[in-house]
Amino acid sequence: MAFKETFISIYNKTIHREGSTDLLKYLLSDESDFFTAPASSRYHGSHSEGLVSHSLNVYECLNDYLSRDTVRNLYDLSISPESTAIAALLHDVCKINIYRTSTRNVKDSTGNWQKVPYYEFDDRFPYGHGEKSVYIISKYMKLTDEEAFAIRYHMGFSGTDEARNVGDAFRLYPLALALSIADMEATFFLEK
Repeated sequence: MAFKETFISIYNKTIHREGSTDLLKYLLSDESDFFTAPASSRYHGSHSEGLVSHSLNVYECLNDYLSRDTVRNLYDLSISPESTAIAALLHDVCKINIYRTSTRNVKDSTGNWQKVPYYEFDDRFPYGHGEKSVYIISKYMKLTDEEAFAIRYHMGFSGTDEARNVGDAFRLYPLALALSIADMEATFFLEK
């Protein structure tokens, strides 16, 4: 199954909150490039469909993390399938419509200049990263506090946020730590 069809299948099977249908319609609309956009300009998922592929990888990594005996039994962490899907599948909707294809000149192996395509970062709504995802999702459906904090702080300590805020979010909302771990695992191991 292709990335788009897999995403839609998981979304429709697990997310039933009021407004979720409208959010999916937006993701599928001509106003959004969610299913064709890269996940980054140069790093993980810097290819067409990289964003949806990354979202699915984070979903798989988060489910794996949450199914571990230590997480379930020792940490007593239990997150609903709907919250898991919302946090993982939608954590990077902030990347919709922020990359455009451009070209630059690069020397080839013979020393001749060639035009090569690349993704250029062009954010026309610079509202941050995690907070922008929360903002976009909240236009369509209500998030729980735990979902909102997880999405907001999914970059963990690698983001630009004050470390104290990140640590407090992780302590108060375990899904925030779990999503951050899943995002890093997908980025650095599955998509390197």
